[in-house]
Amino acid sequence: MEDPTPQDQASPEVQKRVQDSFDRQGLMAHLGARITGIAPGRVEITLPARPEVTQQHGYFHAGATSAVADSAGGYAAYTLFPENADVLTVEYKINLLAPATGDRIEAVGTVLKSGRTLSVCRLEVFGVQSDGARKLVANGQQTLIRVNRPER
Repeated sequence: MEDPTPQDQASPEVQKRVQDSFDRQGLMAHLGARITGIAPGRVEITLPARPEVTQQHGYFHAGATSAVADSAGGYAAYTLFPENADVLTVEYKINLLAPATGDRIEAVGTVLKSGRTLSVCRLEVFGVQSDGARKLVANGQQTLIRVNRPER
């Protein structure tokens, strides 16, 4: 994500809410993914290359690729939700366009439509080389549902 201007950045409260939720995800921690950008309606997640996230040919595994894409879209929608709401994925489709190679992959979720109940996001995953060269390796679309957080 390019350096956002102040109006492109999510508020500190939203950034904290997104990061706190992300930090509770066991799968993202297990994969070694981290959030690298939070803006209103847009979240970027980076997954560094390592043997544990590859398949038998050395490419990033489709499961790891789609997992970070799903989370990026979910958190992009979450940035636009009220404080008392949570997000769940209803469905997503991902197209694997090229073998995912590079020093890392970057998943970008972007809200296309934020509704009272359902939201739709565009998902993009880029393979990023050490010199910064980026290649689109997967894209998709996702539908999410906003649910009220249970009282505790």
